[in-house]
Amino acid sequence: MVSKGLMGFWALLDFLLLAAGGMSIALSIVWRKPDILMNLALNDEFLTAGMVLGIALCITFLVSIGAVVQRNHVTMGFVILNYLLIVDAIIVVVVGTMIWFFSLRQRAEMHLRWNALSNEQRITLQDEFKCCGYFNATDTTVGGNFCVSQDFANGLATNNTANFCVTPITKFTDYTLENTFTTIYGYISVVLSLLVCSLCVIKKRQEEERFKRIDAKRGGRGFV
Repeated sequence: MVSKGLMGFWALLDFLLLAAGGMSIALSIVWRKPDILMNLALNDEFLTAGMVLGIALCITFLVSIGAVVQRNHVTMGFVILNYLLIVDAIIVVVVGTMIWFFSLRQRAEMHLRWNALSNEQRITLQDEFKCCGYFNATDTTVGGNFCVSQDFANGLATNNTANFCVTPITKFTDYTLENTFTTIYGYISVVLSLLVCSLCVIKKRQEEERFKRIDAKRGGRGFV
């Protein structure tokens, strides 16, 4: 029979696959709550992609349970599982790369999202980070508790990037995006390891079944 060590490692990888899927679904839901900064970094497009990834991983986990409970001579479940794991790997790469590529041009992208914010949301960020405008004091500055007037904003030192909101905003979004796509890319190690492990299980099951057939032809006497 297939060794306990191999099946134990397979079970561990399968559990990690479920954990990755569950975490993706949970964070895709939690991060949809109203939060100006988080919504700037991860919009609905990214969160929907994360949800799709999480659902795909969880479906693969359910298929894996059906595959492992089948009798040894039935390996079709593992074959289907491996095809699903290949699909999962593609989804992981696509979603991770989409977020990574966005992070490379986030200063410009965040400017577009900054312009799409309401005046109240801009004031909230300006007051929180003690900054005025996005790239400079004349870039969509809105009066608030910190930026009390345009004259005040114009008087800020232009050589201090902390005076303008692009620096603190992209500091947060860069950290968020980097951790997000790095974690997603990390899923690939679980997916591919489970794929290889499943191939090993198929091979061992096929070998065991072949030995059983040979043994049956020899009248059940086994090998000497």
